[in-house]
Amino acid sequence: MRGYSGFGTAVILAPVYSLLWGPRAGVPIMLLMELLVSVQLLPGALKDADRRVVLPLGGAAALATPLGAWILFTADGESLRRFIGGFVLVFGLLLMSGWRYRGSRPLPLNLFVGTLAGLLKGSTGMSGPPVILYLLAGLEEAKRHRANLILFFATIAVVSVVPPLLGGLIDLPVLLRLAVLLPVMAISVPIGARLFHVIPERLYRPFAMAVLLGAGGLALFG
Repeated sequence: MRGYSGFGTAVILAPVYSLLWGPRAGVPIMLLMELLVSVQLLPGALKDADRRVVLPLGGAAALATPLGAWILFTADGESLRRFIGGFVLVFGLLLMSGWRYRGSRPLPLNLFVGTLAGLLKGSTGMSGPPVILYLLAGLEEAKRHRANLILFFATIAVVSVVPPLLGGLIDLPVLLRLAVLLPVMAISVPIGARLFHVIPERLYRPFAMAVLLGAGGLALFG
């Protein structure tokens, strides 16, 4: 999903990993994977991204991410896991409904959406939902949408791993799990990127929505 559409890593992995290991272990693993995937995809997306819109979003998100991380450190793990699952379910249903923000993109609104995304990134590992609903509203072609999302995620990827690292959440078990999971992701991302040029979006979207709803339901009710 990430290689194909430019998003999907966090909204699938955050609820699943939180269910398996709890948010304080699952979210750092997902953040590290997000960082490495962003490095993999960014060079090919830079030329197509709209930096005027994306960089204010990413800057505001980067500043708000540490505050969101405070929630990750202090919130009850079970409650946070269920919030992650419910949030992914709502996001998946919104995508299925076809709803998007249809207004203009002035700088104050860019900063507000970026701040909201940063708070979510730090606390749940998921910055994508508000930004995806916001950016996918435009009339740009799919290639521009995908590049914008890749650039946004890359701008906050480094900042997002700093609070868990300083807070001691990135320990040996996290690194061992990362070592097992990362090669699978590294192989899958370029396959998804190649499929972007082959598979029509009308075939991809139902599959992606089913995966989102399934992951959210597992974390919420599991």
